[in-house]
Amino acid sequence: MRTTPRSTTSPATGGDVFALIRDGQATTRTEIGNLTGLSRTAVAARVSSLQASGLVVEREEGVSTGGRPPVKLSFHVQAGVVLSAAIGRSRTQLAICDLAGDVIVAEDVEQEIGTSPAELMPVIAQRLIALRESLGETAGRTVGIGISLPGTVDTERGCSLNSPMMSGWDGVPLQPFLTDVTDAPVFVDNDANVMVLAERRGERRDFADMLLIKASTGLGAGLVSGGVLQRGALGAAGEIGHTKTAAAQGVVCRCGDVGCIEAVAGGWALVRNLQKQGRDVTHIRDVITLALAGDAEARRMIRESGRQIGEVLSGAINLLNPEVVIVGGDMAQAYDTFVAGLRETLYGNAIAVATQQLQILPWTHGELSGVVGSATMALDHVLSVRAVDQLLAGAPRP
Repeated sequence: MRTTPRSTTSPATGGDVFALIRDGQATTRTEIGNLTGLSRTAVAARVSSLQASGLVVEREEGVSTGGRPPVKLSFHVQAGVVLSAAIGRSRTQLAICDLAGDVIVAEDVEQEIGTSPAELMPVIAQRLIALRESLGETAGRTVGIGISLPGTVDTERGCSLNSPMMSGWDGVPLQPFLTDVTDAPVFVDNDANVMVLAERRGERRDFADMLLIKASTGLGAGLVSGGVLQRGALGAAGEIGHTKTAAAQGVVCRCGDVGCIEAVAGGWALVRNLQKQGRDVTHIRDVITLALAGDAEARRMIRESGRQIGEVLSGAINLLNPEVVIVGGDMAQAYDTFVAGLRETLYGNAIAVATQQLQILPWTHGELSGVVGSATMALDHVLSVRAVDQLLAGAPRP
């Protein structure tokens, strides 16, 4: 999440001033002085350092009524780029984003299920280099790389910790595969976590308590509480796909356990059930295509998936009381059908006070959510108050 200026008795630093400008809270030197209590000289010094770093630019705006034309300070989002990779079981999405996290160029890489890091990561490295080179000198410097993975992630080591979907990835740090791409830092997190970060941009940034459900091949959730992304003690917060439910009693999950919600409501379970009926489907996206074309059985399955997930999610609503539930993942393409089932059990099982003002909304960035979120995650590190202060002091970034 973005880091706002710290509330202490010490003077605001250049990083604090940048946070105000980045978030749009201050656009003039006068506003910075009013918000921070800094003197005009101190404000001028900090702004000058930020301009020299390339992070802040000053532009004339408006018509002068005499004297110096009015000027506005703004975050220079074209000062560099962040590279982004959303790695999935059968598809990896790549992107180059500006410093606001907006996609400049993107592409997909299809891979065989079960592809190892040693096989896939060199391909990702090569494609990221090619994407960046396609932008020419306009790209500027690379400030970081953001990567998302399904399953629990060790964010300190930058690797998968426990992912039933990605066999052979657990415990393998990803940064060493990217040394030829850039010497900028690499950050890795869970796919649903970065997706919920992507949602806290623009009009939805004021939601301080948000739960995102990623309903795709697997099921996961990203949680923001009090404006802070919640990962849990071991990074396993949001792993709702393997919550036990009566609807899955006796059904074996791909994680090896029995009774997980994913075993009856995950995309892979819907594909399995349609295949048993002799239908030609290989991925949840095939099921979505059928549903959107009016296939009654596909639509029934997607709605039932929403119902079953709503039963599990209602407990989380009671526990966490979020302001909004965001529906993302492949099933969001059949949003109306899926959410019809979700609402039925979520509102029926959660307590009334927790759902009184609860909103259910579709994801903002669609299929780009993973790469936008991965970029956002990386930028929240490299453009944090602390990182900017280190940059201005000439120290290495974290």
